Amino acid sequence: MQRGSNMPVARRKTRLFCMMIMLNICICVLMGVTWNLRRGNRSHQKVRIPSKRFWRTQILSESFWNKEQQRLDFLYNPIINSALSDDSLVVLPDWLNDTGPLNPCDPDYRVLTQISDYNSLPQRFQDFLLHMRCRTYSMLINQPHVCDEPPFLLLVVKSLIPHFDRRQAIRETWGRAGVLANRTVVTVFLLGSTLPLDNFPDLRIMLGHEAKLHNDLLQWDYRDSFFNLTLKEVLFLEWFSKHCPQAQYVLKGDDDVFVNTLRVIDLLEGLPDNKAKDLFIGDVISNAGPHRNQKLKYFIPESVFVGQYPPYAGGGGYLLSGELAIRLYNISQQVVLFPIDDVYTGMCLRKLGLAPTKHTGFKTFDIEKKYRSAPCIYRSLVLVHSRTPQEIIEIWPWIVNPELDCQ
Repeated sequence: MQRGSNMPVARRKTRLFCMMIMLNICICVLMGVTWNLRRGNRSHQKVRIPSKRFWRTQILSESFWNKEQQRLDFLYNPIINSALSDDSLVVLPDWLNDTGPLNPCDPDYRVLTQISDYNSLPQRFQDFLLHMRCRTYSMLINQPHVCDEPPFLLLVVKSLIPHFDRRQAIRETWGRAGVLANRTVVTVFLLGSTLPLDNFPDLRIMLGHEAKLHNDLLQWDYRDSFFNLTLKEVLFLEWFSKHCPQAQYVLKGDDDVFVNTLRVIDLLEGLPDNKAKDLFIGDVISNAGPHRNQKLKYFIPESVFVGQYPPYAGGGGYLLSGELAIRLYNISQQVVLFPIDDVYTGMCLRKLGLAPTKHTGFKTFDIEKKYRSAPCIYRSLVLVHSRTPQEIIEIWPWIVNPELDCQ
């Protein structure tokens, strides 16, 4: 009797429990529908750029190069780019208005006031800063058809107009164009203009004869100087993207290096696609920073740049894939020109999320003196710096002579 009297109470508790579960389910469903509707509406709304107050909290560097790079980073930010078409949604920070001359190739006289020690800097540095934004220079000598047959390996040599003997030594040895080890090899030499104010003689007639004879010179109308080597790099990458984009690999070097071209081809043969795509190898320098001593060749003042350098391959020579060369050209538009070319290339690589790989075959700081006349040493090397034209001609037979026993 007592058990039967408790049955209605148990049923009521069960019914109440079920109603609470159903109510919770309904609430969850309603919340989910509301959230999806709101998300759907937001997907059709443009992303709003943070307010002016927010941007003013950003710390703007006092060093000129860093400040210029911050400006490019802002303008190439994908979120900001997506909203720039609607000015009502974009509030630009005040410092972006300080953009310099409308024509980037006009002298940028902001540097006189924005770089505190400008007047005390070496003349070469002052010239670089005045024209740091200019990347457009007319081409004086071009070879638009040199890659009509896409090369396996493009050898790119940085040179100066008076260095006729170096270029000829390279043509007769490691830079000989044609078919080598059943692979097509093409060679080009990169030149600017040498000016009387730099104490160079007028060699234009001789250069014109050389260009017609060998069809391997690329020359632009800019002042060929140490601080313009970065410009030479960027102009080459632009040329490459237009006239030789199908080259599989590119080796860049100075005109005083020796390259074991057979070793290069052997290294590249059968390289897996996953390694070939991002290939960039050389004599890598890590944990480096700017030199502050004005007497040094690589001097960079704090008023121009602060920070550490990214890992970079010594500019004497490095090897990369043609595909990566195209990406380097594209990303270089987002990196402010820097007066040291190999550091600049490291900056572009970092912007791509990459870093150069060290290879022991690259000796841009030479090898021990006791080994420099040992023929077999050069069989295992990829590139060594530096060698005279006479030494290059002496070494090359050691590479190609099948009778030399290096076992």
